Amino acid sequence: MVVADDQELVRAGLRMILDAQTDIEVVGEAADGRQAVEVARRVRPDVCLFDIRMPELDGIEATRQLAGPGVADPLAVVVITTFDLDEYVHGALKAGARGFLLKDAGPDLLAQAVHAAAGGDALIAPSVTARLLSAFADVGAISPTQPVVPLTDREEEVLVAVARGRTNAEIADELHVSLSTVKTHLANLLMKLSARNRVELAMWAYETKRVAT
Repeated sequence: MVVADDQELVRAGLRMILDAQTDIEVVGEAADGRQAVEVARRVRPDVCLFDIRMPELDGIEATRQLAGPGVADPLAVVVITTFDLDEYVHGALKAGARGFLLKDAGPDLLAQAVHAAAGGDALIAPSVTARLLSAFADVGAISPTQPVVPLTDREEEVLVAVARGRTNAEIADELHVSLSTVKTHLANLLMKLSARNRVELAMWAYETKRVAT
């Protein structure tokens, strides 16, 4: 994987945590967004871990160039950021970020996010979802649109699990269904709710009081 952060100490810490995992290898580093894109395109890692606030190109634009709409062969990008009101979070997810964590998430959650992204899944830390909802609650939020076709009971269960930050594998285990079944339910949810990603599903679940903030 490739790690990009403009702070050398943070970058070194992330590399140390990731290299300590038996099945994760850091194959490239970058100190700014432009370099991150160049390194990622050259080595084609399974996963990129980008800080949002970087010089040259920020994490949002770097993510868009590697994983955004129109990218023929997108890379998996996990975005990591600080805390509080980070207005760039929403933009990063729209740009194609597959996972999102806070820098205080801890080694276990960081490894889980990398594994999820490498496996085609996504992990959005529950605390990040809560921060997103808090950050955007007062920015002209409109009433959530209700689906034309009602959600099934199983889709409701999958939706709540997504809002709580569960990965596809965790949802499959909790609901005692196959991974392919979970993916089918997710595809149906995205279509019914006109959502573009898991975070938008989670935000809809919170807005409709299916999950308490």
